Amino acid sequence: MNKWLKRSLVGIAAIGVLGATGLAAGAYLGDRKAQRYVPLQVAAVATPADAASLQRGRYLFATRGCADCHGASGRGEVFIDGGGLYAKAPNISPGPGNVVSGYADEDWVRTIRHGVKPNGQPLFIMPSEDYNRLTDADLGALIAYVKQLPPAPGDAGVMRVPALVKTMYAAGLIQDAAEKIDHDLPAAQPVPEGVTAAHGAYVATMCIGCHGAGLSGGKIPGGPPDWPAAANLTPGEGSAMTHYASAEEFAAMLRTGKRPDGTEISKVMPFTSLREMNDTDAHALYAHLKSLAPLALGNR
Repeated sequence: MNKWLKRSLVGIAAIGVLGATGLAAGAYLGDRKAQRYVPLQVAAVATPADAASLQRGRYLFATRGCADCHGASGRGEVFIDGGGLYAKAPNISPGPGNVVSGYADEDWVRTIRHGVKPNGQPLFIMPSEDYNRLTDADLGALIAYVKQLPPAPGDAGVMRVPALVKTMYAAGLIQDAAEKIDHDLPAAQPVPEGVTAAHGAYVATMCIGCHGAGLSGGKIPGGPPDWPAAANLTPGEGSAMTHYASAEEFAAMLRTGKRPDGTEISKVMPFTSLREMNDTDAHALYAHLKSLAPLALGNR
């Protein structure tokens, strides 16, 4: 064998070994990070049982993405299966195999608002940054609704994360739910419900997980490699909002998954939830997005 070719092959093999070793070490560090303790001071919120509150909780469960992962019954669904990443949500109904039967009242708040398990460990995939700014009344209504779901069979969920993703997580390139949140923020104060930019800003908190706190989109951290970048929802460069000349057109997109010209939007968008949004929330969200300062695509 040509000595230069031989040396090249040896070098490539060495790089491969180093790469595999690095991934193994990174995966180990990622697992360690996922087992860390997140100290929190958490207080329970009131969970009213009146019909109006339960109806509000049902609406939030349907429109804020809970059903997308946990299913309408709460039993848990597969919501990611690609690029080596597999995620099935746990059963949060009172049925067999659920993960919530031992929850204290404050554990619901810890999990939903802060992205932290009752044992203090962070949840890896839980969009708590979308729920952190729920008012206490809305959070209480949501918890009350989930607690009264009919029992459905399920399990504790399944999470299979490839070594590369674990390594990126260990390096801080991907964050878990707890890392994305300022846990010292007080609960959001209620905003009068109506077709206003202020109410729309409250609704828009459900968009943060994918589109970023600034709503200018970009690659979704931790998403499978085949997921497209989240759209820019500000009026800046590459804005998706140029497609919608009115709140009515925007609301129609949320319900159909199609732009006014008939082209389809990526199914990564949670249209199962978005189509359940009422006109007040949809039109208020449009008003808020149109009021944003322009940001270039990808600034999140």
